[in-house]
Amino acid sequence: MEGINVSKHVEVPGDPTKTGTAILETATATIQGFGPINKIHQHLCAFHFYGHDMTRQVEAHHFCGHQNEEFRQCLIYDRPDADGRLIGLEYIISEDLFLTLPDDEKKFWHSHLYEVKSGVLFMPGVPGPIQRQDHEKVAKTYGKVIHFWQVDRGDTLPLGIPQVMMALTRDGQLDQNLAQDVEKRFGVSFDEEREKRAYMEGPAHGIHPLANAAGKGIHTVLREVDCKPVESVPKVFV
Repeated sequence: MEGINVSKHVEVPGDPTKTGTAILETATATIQGFGPINKIHQHLCAFHFYGHDMTRQVEAHHFCGHQNEEFRQCLIYDRPDADGRLIGLEYIISEDLFLTLPDDEKKFWHSHLYEVKSGVLFMPGVPGPIQRQDHEKVAKTYGKVIHFWQVDRGDTLPLGIPQVMMALTRDGQLDQNLAQDVEKRFGVSFDEEREKRAYMEGPAHGIHPLANAAGKGIHTVLREVDCKPVESVPKVFV
């Protein structure tokens, strides 16, 4: 596939973090709790493309936590180290939950079967047998992804409006330069893992025809409307 603009890490504008700020962060970290963040228990790496433009593909590092057995939520960064930029989020739900969605909502969700079975979705640093225990479950799920930061075009700040992203569904879609770069950096082989995951199965009812934008492009756009004013509420004096 020609024309892929692979994400490049750029410096975020702004002054370096000052010592006073760092000390304050250390102090608050010892006092406050971070319940939602502490639930993160796994790191998944995969690829997303813009719902309206498959040539714009992004390496996406998911840091995920389960809310329950059928729902997990993930923070998405462009890289897994301390300098990673928070570029989006993904919700992952079971097939049963997906089937409860209204039909006009289903188009925003993508299937995970191809990502898993092709080997391109993986857990960096985790032994294959342990990964595959979870991937067997992920292969049956659906995800909804929103990206806020268009790092693939070199934006140094999160500009523009959030965009719905989609995931790979068949061979020939993933840019090979991007794939080879990820394989080299993380020491993985998508082809080898594909062979080991051949036994995995997808949703019990098959991939829903309305998922993956029903095979069409989907683009988030901004439309200006009149802002509904707050209705006056009579004051009640006691």
